Amino acid sequence: MAKQVMLTADGLRQLEEELDLLKGEKRKEIAEKIKVARSYGDLSENSEYDDAKNEQAMLEARIVTIEATLKNAVIIDEEGISNEHIHVGSSVKLENITLGREVIYKIVGSNEANPSEGKISDESPVGLALLGHAAGDVVEVEAPMGVIGFKVLEIFK
Repeated sequence: MAKQVMLTADGLRQLEEELDLLKGEKRKEIAEKIKVARSYGDLSENSEYDDAKNEQAMLEARIVTIEATLKNAVIIDEEGISNEHIHVGSSVKLENITLGREVIYKIVGSNEANPSEGKISDESPVGLALLGHAAGDVVEVEAPMGVIGFKVLEIFK
């Protein structure tokens, strides 16, 4: 059985939009590139053709990956999440005790993780350590640079 993939409603929408784009517009673009490259003649020494075929293979692989993700998706009901404990879909305000600064993270499924946007995976060391904790709890996370302490200040949607 395939592994379930946790997605927020927003993450689901983004994947569906990407899939539509790839199956429609992007497939047509690559088909046109292949057609143009074929018109150059001998395919055995045609780098444009090879590049277009490689691009096509990567596109089709991404389509398969998205379709598998959507097939195994479990949509997180963010409205039904309580703010008492941290769950996938929770946003949390933390004090990084080690660095002495506050951070805000949203706990998401691994497919949606984007640390630069403050979205961390429920499978990452920090995300995993935070799950189930409540406001006021102190959580220690083993990281490559050593143990990092976080105090949960607030849980919100």
